[in-house]
Amino acid sequence: MKYLKRIVLLLLVAVLITIIYNYSKLNILAGYSAKNTSSSVFVAKRTLVFTDTTDNNFSPVSLASDEVNLKTKSATSSVFGLLTRKAIIRKGLGSVLTLEEDDETAAYYSPKRLPPDNKTPFPYGSGKQNNLFFKKIDYYKLNKSVSSIFTKEYKSRAVVVIYKDQIIAEKYADGFNKDSKFLGWSMTKSILSTVFGVMQHQGKINVLEKAPIASWQNDARKNITINNLLQMNSGLEWDENYDEISDATKMLFLDRDMTKMQENKPLVGKPNKSWNYSSGTTNLLSGILRNYFHTHQEYLDFWYIDFIDKIGMSSMLLEADLSGNYVGSSYSWATARDWGKFGLLYLKNGNWNGEELFTKDWVDYVTTPTNTSGGIYGAQFWLNSGGGFKDVPNNMYYADGYQGQRVYVLPDQELVIVRFGLKNFDENEFLKGIIESIK
Repeated sequence: MKYLKRIVLLLLVAVLITIIYNYSKLNILAGYSAKNTSSSVFVAKRTLVFTDTTDNNFSPVSLASDEVNLKTKSATSSVFGLLTRKAIIRKGLGSVLTLEEDDETAAYYSPKRLPPDNKTPFPYGSGKQNNLFFKKIDYYKLNKSVSSIFTKEYKSRAVVVIYKDQIIAEKYADGFNKDSKFLGWSMTKSILSTVFGVMQHQGKINVLEKAPIASWQNDARKNITINNLLQMNSGLEWDENYDEISDATKMLFLDRDMTKMQENKPLVGKPNKSWNYSSGTTNLLSGILRNYFHTHQEYLDFWYIDFIDKIGMSSMLLEADLSGNYVGSSYSWATARDWGKFGLLYLKNGNWNGEELFTKDWVDYVTTPTNTSGGIYGAQFWLNSGGGFKDVPNNMYYADGYQGQRVYVLPDQELVIVRFGLKNFDENEFLKGIIESIK
C-alpha cells in the first residue's frame, strides 16, 4: 500500500510538472481557439459547428473545446479543462482576447464609418456590375484555371478575378458567397502600409524620417527610420515562429498592447542591412501611426474614412488589441470582392474614381525590393521581382496572408486576382493559367 501511494504521488507530481511546463503553450493554444472562434462566429457570421470542423480542426488547436454565448457575444476555449481563455466582441473593433475580468466591461472608442454605397455598380460601389463580354478572353480556360485550386488538397474558399474593372471569374466553395467575410491574416500588413501612403500623400507623415520612439533615443535604435520598419529592415530582434512559443505568438495571444513588444527588442543587425519578417514591426508601426493623431478617435477613424470606406470596402473590419490599437499584422476581415477593390486601388496607382488617395510614387515605393530581402519584399508587400513565380511577370506584387490568402496585382495584364482558403497552393500554375486565358 505504501508503494502504491508513492507511485500515485509521483504520477501526480509528474502531471503537475507537465502542466506547469506546458502552461504557456496551453494559454496560447486556448487563446488562438477562442479568438478564432469569436471572430468566425460574430464577425464572419459562421456557426460554431462549422468553425470547429473547418477552421479549428488542426493540431494542436483541435485539442481545445469551444463554446459561444450568443447573448454576451463571447467565446471561450478550454484545453482539457486545465485552462480557459475568453474572447469578446467590441463594436467596430471586432474580437479580442481578455486578460482580466474587467476587460469585458472596460470602455473603448469605436471607429466612425462612411455609409456603404450599395447602388453604384462594382467596383466603385457594391451594386451589380455592368457586365461586359471580352472577346479576347478564353473563358473556358479562365474558369478551368480558377477551378483547379478548389480541391480537397488546397481547400480554396473564394477566388475573384478582375480585369479592366470587371469581375470576369468568381467562384466560392460550398457555404461561402460574395457576402462572406474572409480573414486576410498578414494581408492586413499591406492595409497598414497603405494608411502610411495616404498620410504621406496628405503631407501628414514622411516615411523617410527617423521613427518617433522616445525609448530609442539614447541608443543605436534612434537611427531606425519609418522606412526601415515598413521594409522589415530595421535590424531589430524578432522571432516570427508559429510552431512554438515565440515573440509572434506571445504578442498575438498574451499582450494587452501589441505595439510594444517590438519596441522593446534590441538591435541584432543594422538598419537597412538586416531584413527579417516581423509581425511585431507592423504592430509597432500601428502604434507609431497612433502618435500622429491628436486623439485615439481620430486614429481609429482615419483608416476607414480616408481610405477603406472611401474605396467602398464597406465590409472590412479591422480588429484591435485591448489597448484599442489596430492589429495591423494580422486581423482584418472583408469580402473577396472588397479585397479586390484594394488591389484595384493599386492597379490604378492610388486614383479612385477621380480622387487621388496616393500617387504612383507610393506604388513604386512599396514595390521597390527591400535591401537584403533577395527581391521578394517591398514595403509590407511581397514581390515577384526576383522571379520566384517563373511564369508570371516580374512586376507582379501581392498582399500575402497565412494559409494562402492573396491579393495579386498584375499591372501589365490589368488584372487583380483574389484567393482565400485554408492551404497553400501552386501559385505559379494558377496565375499562369489565368494570364494565358487573356489572349
